[in-house]
Amino acid sequence: MGFRILALNTISPKGLERLPRDRYQIGSDIKDPDAILVRSADMHSMKIPPTVLAVGRAGAGTNNIPVAALSKRGIPVFSAPGANANAVKELVLAGLFLAARHICESWQFVRELQGDAAAIETAVEQGKKRFVGHELPGRTLGVVGLGAIGVEVANAAHLLGMHVLGYDPQITVQRAWQLSSGVEQALSLDDLFSRSDAVTVHVPLDDSTRSLVNMQRIRLMRDGATLLNFSRAAIVAEDDVLAALDSGKLSAYVCDFPTPRCKDHTGVVALPHLGASTSEAEENSAMMVADTLRDFLENGGIRHSVNFPEAALPRVPATARIAIANSNVPNMVGQISTRLAEAGLNIADLLNKSKGEVAYTLIDVDGQLPGGLIERIAAIQGVLGARVL
Repeated sequence: MGFRILALNTISPKGLERLPRDRYQIGSDIKDPDAILVRSADMHSMKIPPTVLAVGRAGAGTNNIPVAALSKRGIPVFSAPGANANAVKELVLAGLFLAARHICESWQFVRELQGDAAAIETAVEQGKKRFVGHELPGRTLGVVGLGAIGVEVANAAHLLGMHVLGYDPQITVQRAWQLSSGVEQALSLDDLFSRSDAVTVHVPLDDSTRSLVNMQRIRLMRDGATLLNFSRAAIVAEDDVLAALDSGKLSAYVCDFPTPRCKDHTGVVALPHLGASTSEAEENSAMMVADTLRDFLENGGIRHSVNFPEAALPRVPATARIAIANSNVPNMVGQISTRLAEAGLNIADLLNKSKGEVAYTLIDVDGQLPGGLIERIAAIQGVLGARVL
């Protein structure tokens, strides 16, 4: 059995190599695909074929994918969390240096100099006083969000000699183990902002993080502070940041999201969304999402899904595997088991996990599946999708 993959963007060959050509057909014009691979294409207005079993994004965020609508159809959405962490970390560190030493302003100053060597030398000596900066060791960096990227940023800044405060009430055990013991836990967002010379945000955009950085929190920061945003534009209230730059409360805003209002402001260094724009990050993201997509299609396993629970069940030899997505409501497993019992099938192993309003079940059964069984399972009220692997 082969799988058909629709690629909405150019995907790194390193990632495509993880999908064997004898089992996978991949292209931009695939009809009736089993799965979709995407990077930046906007899928919100796209008519997603009924054959689609999964969507994989070769990147960390999924704002360009209609996750809620796909969840209702029982379609998991996979991403590549952490695959671009080093790339973003390096850009955040670059942003700290750009702001601390006024690199962009001084570079522009030099580019605009005119005259012979003597005139330029005189202008340089007179003008460099405008670009006196500061060093990073001893200063305090606040890191909001300690996921894959936030942890790398915090650890790297600590190694640079900065005092690092971290805040993430939902930090995972895995990330906590990775975090340097030298990173101090902030008690709250207000505690972090009030003690920081610079703040960098690394959280997803949702209702709770929209305008997370606003005037109320900026006022808590030390005078002349630096703000860095390489997550999502709307996490920062732009009007408040520009007002803080005009008043001198902030000395610099370094971000990856240029807008008509911020891109020409003297206190703003706006980059063209370069966070994950390295060949290594693109390759890592493509390989990670290809691996997770393949495991799901071939074995029903789920890793790195933004809308489905993690699910890993070693396959029992000489069994048939059934994968079922359903609404997270009572007695679903009981009803499914009843259908299997009515077909005279014994359950060799079973895994049931839930996440929010969605549940997912993997079942290995002894013997051959009779015709019509999957259709009878799929007909159970609340089942969103069922298939045999």
